[in-house]
Amino acid sequence: MSSDSGFAGRVTLAITGASGVQYGLRLLQCLLAQNQQVLLMVSKAAQVVIATETDLKLPGSPDAMEHFLTEQYGGMAGQLCVFGREQWMAPVASGSGAPSAMVVCPCSTGTLSAIACGASNNLIERAADVALKERRQLILVPREAPYSEIHLEHMLKLTRMGSVIIPASPGFYHRPQSVEDMVDFVVARILSQLGLEQALLPRWGEALIQGG
Repeated sequence: MSSDSGFAGRVTLAITGASGVQYGLRLLQCLLAQNQQVLLMVSKAAQVVIATETDLKLPGSPDAMEHFLTEQYGGMAGQLCVFGREQWMAPVASGSGAPSAMVVCPCSTGTLSAIACGASNNLIERAADVALKERRQLILVPREAPYSEIHLEHMLKLTRMGSVIIPASPGFYHRPQSVEDMVDFVVARILSQLGLEQALLPRWGEALIQGG
């Protein structure tokens, strides 16, 4: 991906109200570190989960949130753009302005349902609808257990539309030593799907190739 703004590329990121907001926040940090411009939306439910699962005190308004997260993760001026749930003039609301890739991480089952049905009741749902109608990359990271038949039907429907489903299900072959290692496993898979380099996780068989 390339960008005329001086950044290496542009990615839409939505964080919704499923448990596992650490995945979305770590992904945001990694995207900023790779000089990606990030167009971010955080649902109201996600703000509640962030307050519950982390020590971050996330401001409520988009402008304040943008400033806070830029400082928190070392972003450059203009690199992070945060939009509210009904900010319909945001670039992500139209195929002519949206980035070529969108990630919903984590993706609540409510958001999954709304995207599968084309609800577009808020900016996150509209942005995902734009990605689908424009045949652009849409990565959804659900975190739920167990999945109901409804959840599975929605995932199958979205997969058939071209979306990629990456459940927040970390593997253990890299022998994680911390929760952060498990978070990085999933984030590494997302970065790879986006076509971005990642050093969070060795690729399968990499050690054998390097060892000759």
